[in-house]
Amino acid sequence: MNKTFKLYGLIFIIVMAVLALLELTKSDVTDWRKNFDVNEKSPFGLFIFSKEVDHLLKNKVQRTDLSPYDFYKTQKLKPHNILIVQSEIDSESWNKILQNIENGSDALIISGSFNKKVADSLGFSPSRISYEGSNLLLLTDEKFAQDSLKVDKLPSGKGFELILKRDEILGKEESDSKMANFIKVRHGKGNLYLHAEPLILTNYYLLKPGNEKYVQDVFSYLPDRETVWFSGANKNRTESRSPLRFILSKPALRYAWWLFLGGLLLFIIFNAKRKQRIVPIIEPKKNKSVEFVKSIGNLYLQEGDFHDMMAKKAQYFLNRVRMDLLIDTKDLDEKFIHLLHLKTGKSVEEITEATELIKKGQDPYASVMKEDLIKMNTLLDGILQ
Repeated sequence: MNKTFKLYGLIFIIVMAVLALLELTKSDVTDWRKNFDVNEKSPFGLFIFSKEVDHLLKNKVQRTDLSPYDFYKTQKLKPHNILIVQSEIDSESWNKILQNIENGSDALIISGSFNKKVADSLGFSPSRISYEGSNLLLLTDEKFAQDSLKVDKLPSGKGFELILKRDEILGKEESDSKMANFIKVRHGKGNLYLHAEPLILTNYYLLKPGNEKYVQDVFSYLPDRETVWFSGANKNRTESRSPLRFILSKPALRYAWWLFLGGLLLFIIFNAKRKQRIVPIIEPKKNKSVEFVKSIGNLYLQEGDFHDMMAKKAQYFLNRVRMDLLIDTKDLDEKFIHLLHLKTGKSVEEITEATELIKKGQDPYASVMKEDLIKMNTLLDGILQ
């Protein structure tokens, strides 16, 4: 391992140690954003309400991620309850909701904002009715007089300035009895219940003792029947669909992921020059076996040592016979000739003549001529073809 890699490794270990120390010593930061997300456990999420709504509405809740417009395109229900919490409802969805209310359904919409066209058509005027840092929410029905809810953390102060005489004020703020924040609007055969403070359903306020009574009172205005909760509107609209969403949702995994990407980027930068150097062209080695054989052959011809060439040719032939034909070449007798005849199909006379020339090449004292070498080479090549 070179010095550069050791330096990178040391830097990486130091950075990891610092990040681990920061992670261990950091204090949790409370997220006070008003997200109204059914999966969020932060103060202003709807996690607890999502868990308790079935009990609150006697297990008659149908949840859907669809918008009211998409839901009612395929669903034809008898009169039922509609629940929507803090969502921006488009005009087409409002039309579907109002159609169902007109046919006998009841809707409870708890939100800090309402569609202006719908408000004008139904005769109510949403507005900010309080700028106080704390509001005490009360219900006008005497049987609920003891049940109140104090909004002391980021109240919206929203309510309704004007409503029609035929409509009814169900809840208000103690600071101004003329300003309502919970009203009942009659429409056709059904009723539209509008509450302007969605914080009453968040984790922070539901966990406070006594607040659940106020929420129960608000929901008691809905008839005892099936309720369709358009809960998809309360989910995080910007939720990532990336395969990395789980890693990015956990702080520790997110830090590790960004650290990995940063380290990978540094590695690429520092190794770019090394990877981009010109690679020399290496020519493949040429097969010069034929040239070598020709050179050796020419050397023997020039020297005129035919006896040595016959000996080497004989040695090569006998080795081929042992390896390819599996015939013992220790004794070049009648048995050897017979076996070689059977396996090669050559005539006994031709093999016998070749055997005699082999013996002559192996004899260091035999007199060998050029014609003997040529004759033996022809015979042996013919036998092994």
